[in-house]
Amino acid sequence: MQIGKVIGRVTATRKDERLVGTKLLIAQPIMLDGTLTGHPIIAVDTVGAGIGEQVIYVVGSMAARAMAYDGAPVDAAIVGTVDSLESEH
Repeated sequence: MQIGKVIGRVTATRKDERLVGTKLLIAQPIMLDGTLTGHPIIAVDTVGAGIGEQVIYVVGSMAARAMAYDGAPVDAAIVGTVDSLESEH
């Protein structure tokens, strides 16, 4: 699992039928202190996240497992929203 910040939304009128009805968000990976890092990703939102929120996301086979439809072509999925984050680093 990784943490990120939702920085945008993607609208796709044509997509795989297993993705119809899903919300696609752009998530920017962040460091523990909230600093943006890395490259943004497009992730399927499974929890109702919104722009500006910090989220937990998974990639690869774990993202596909987060989907209700078996075999959905998903490489990244938002699986939680961050209420608070504490770190000793």
